[in-house]
Amino acid sequence: MKTDFTPEQLRDPAIRRSNDILRACVHCGFCTATCPSYQVLGDELDSPRGRIYLIKDMLENDRPADAETVKHIDRCLGCLACMTTCPSGVDYAHLLDHARQHIETTYKRPWHDRALRWILAHVLPYPARLRHALRAAKMVRPLGRYLPDPRARAMLAMVPDHIAGPAPHDAPQIHRAARPARARVALMTGCAQKTLNPEINAATIRLLTRLGVDVVVAKGTGCCGALVHHMGRTHQSHDFARQNIRAWGAEIDGQGLDAIVINTSGCGTTVKDYGDMLGDTEMAGQARAVSDRAMDICEFLARLDLAPVAAPQDLRVTYHAACSLQHGQKITQAPKRLLTQAGFTLATPADAHLCCGSAGTYNLLQPAIADQLKVRKLDTLRATRPDVIAAGNIGCMTQIGADAGVPVVHTVQLLDWAYGGPRPAALGAGPLQKPH
Repeated sequence: MKTDFTPEQLRDPAIRRSNDILRACVHCGFCTATCPSYQVLGDELDSPRGRIYLIKDMLENDRPADAETVKHIDRCLGCLACMTTCPSGVDYAHLLDHARQHIETTYKRPWHDRALRWILAHVLPYPARLRHALRAAKMVRPLGRYLPDPRARAMLAMVPDHIAGPAPHDAPQIHRAARPARARVALMTGCAQKTLNPEINAATIRLLTRLGVDVVVAKGTGCCGALVHHMGRTHQSHDFARQNIRAWGAEIDGQGLDAIVINTSGCGTTVKDYGDMLGDTEMAGQARAVSDRAMDICEFLARLDLAPVAAPQDLRVTYHAACSLQHGQKITQAPKRLLTQAGFTLATPADAHLCCGSAGTYNLLQPAIADQLKVRKLDTLRATRPDVIAAGNIGCMTQIGADAGVPVVHTVQLLDWAYGGPRPAALGAGPLQKPH
């Protein structure tokens, strides 16, 4: 793609990088075939290629974002399926980051949009605030149908029936290996996940310690920054990143870490990008050291060469591939291989590359499009006749869980069960029923 940035504009490192990304695009349109929003909306401007043109025009002309550009950029899930498809290697993820930051700093949204985004940015990344908000929302959930804003209705619909308190295993500490340790890792306990489903971290810790891994919950870690980063709130996301880098850096410089294990793939994609996010700051070296050690839980488990076992129960498990794992981190085979080794019968749905509509806060900010994508995803999942659905991201689990008709659990919960841990609570005590 031909670009026309001025020499003065190209002195800005962000513009220079976006210029390189734009020039890699050859207009081929392969991205449109795998873009979920384009498939639903059918508008060229709601495809990666269309958005690239909008971003190019906005940045080249050095103008504030306008309402039309904002509408189409906001409709992008950031699922990165386009990057998996692109034959030219266009780094759409970082171009999208630049566009979102430019929108955040140059465009004044309507007051109700600003209010909603402020609430999300100041509640979701903070577990204590999120618990209080969920408890309050649970009280008013019966009134949700009367709310005029569909986004408010979507938020209330996702409030879980049970809201857990802080889990002891998530407090800063070292969970010692049950046998002589062969590795030492830090576990990112996260923010929204440990509030919505603390059992995921518990299963991760149980499994790793049984396998001979010391698990460190480092003091001072918190939200990875992804939730606000994807809303263009760069300063806030970088503050979260620096907080985590300092905490994990102290462990790396102390007794050392073989890996930083992350069991929420959306977080993992962001932590693996810390070296890039802070690459031009004084923390560049520390950020790269963290990024280099960041690993999804399945990625780490695959390196331990687990022995095949017989599953504790004959179950047909349909694996839902989170976009942040398959497109963001390029991890596609490890979770499926681990589930098969654990003795489960594995099924893969059609169109597994397409997003379920969760995408961080997307299902709260764009509920109509997210619901269409959820219906499509559930149709393909149900067609495999699963006993249980496994996924590697809490956002996906929340998005599809209520309407799936079968239990939806984290992959690590099934692996923990297969290798000697307790049966996941979501499976209940009795036999599992297939959906009709």
